[in-house]
Amino acid sequence: MLSIFKKKFYLQDLLEGYIDIHNHILPGIDDGAAEVKNSLELINKFEEMGVHNFIATPHIMNDYYPNDPETVDAALHKLKEALESTGKTNVQVKAAAEYMMDHAFMETMEKGDLLCLHQNYVLVEMSYFQPPINLNEILFTLQTKKYRPVLAHPERYAYFHSKKLEKYEEMKHRGCSFQLNILSLIGHYGSNIQAAAFSLLDNGMIDFIGTDTHQLRHLEKLSAAKIPEKRFNQLKPIIESTRNTFMPAFSG
Repeated sequence: MLSIFKKKFYLQDLLEGYIDIHNHILPGIDDGAAEVKNSLELINKFEEMGVHNFIATPHIMNDYYPNDPETVDAALHKLKEALESTGKTNVQVKAAAEYMMDHAFMETMEKGDLLCLHQNYVLVEMSYFQPPINLNEILFTLQTKKYRPVLAHPERYAYFHSKKLEKYEEMKHRGCSFQLNILSLIGHYGSNIQAAAFSLLDNGMIDFIGTDTHQLRHLEKLSAAKIPEKRFNQLKPIIESTRNTFMPAFSG
C-alpha cells in the first residue's frame, strides 16, 4: 500500500555553498535593497541559509531603472565597503545586471558594454504583459555578438503558458538558457506560475536557479519552505550546474 504521506525536504538544505546568480541586493539602484543596511540584512539572512557568494543583478530597464556600468559599480563599491567594515570577509559579491529586452536594449548591446554574469552569459528578462515585438532580432543579435542569453524566470511569462512548451522550445532553439526563480516552486507568484515551473522542470528545460531576492520576506519564505522529494532531487543537478558555471567568476 502506498503511503499518502510523502517525505518533504527543506529547500534551504540545497543551498549550502550555492552561488546566487539573480538577486537585487545592491543598495539604492532598483526595487531591491533601498539602502546599504537593507543589503546587509539580506546578506545576513542568506548567510544563515549557507549562501555567501552573489552575482548581483540590478535591473537595467530604460523607463524605470536606467542603470549603466557606472551606477552599478558605484553601488557595488558601497556594498563592498560596508561588508569590509562589518568584517564579512567570507562574503563575495560581483555585479552584473538583469536587462529588460526593451527598445533601449539593442542600443546598449551595440555599444558592447553589457554586464555579464560570467564570461559571455547575460541575464535578460521580458515584460510580463507581452514579449518584445523584435524578440527574434534581439536573440539573433545576442548570438552574433557571441553573448549567451540566460532568460530570467521563464515560468513567469504567462503568455507562453497557453502554448504549452512551444514558445519555450523556440527560445531554447534560439540559444537561450533558462533560469528558474526558486520562489516559483513554493507558489510565491501564484499557482499558475508554480505549475509552469514544475512543467519546465519535468521537461528538463531549466539550466540554472536564482532567488530573485528583492526583500527580506523572500528569504524568510525560502528558509521555511519544504518541497517534495521529487522536486528536491530535480533541483540538485541544476544547483550544481549553477555553481559549476558561475563560481569561476570569483577566481582570479
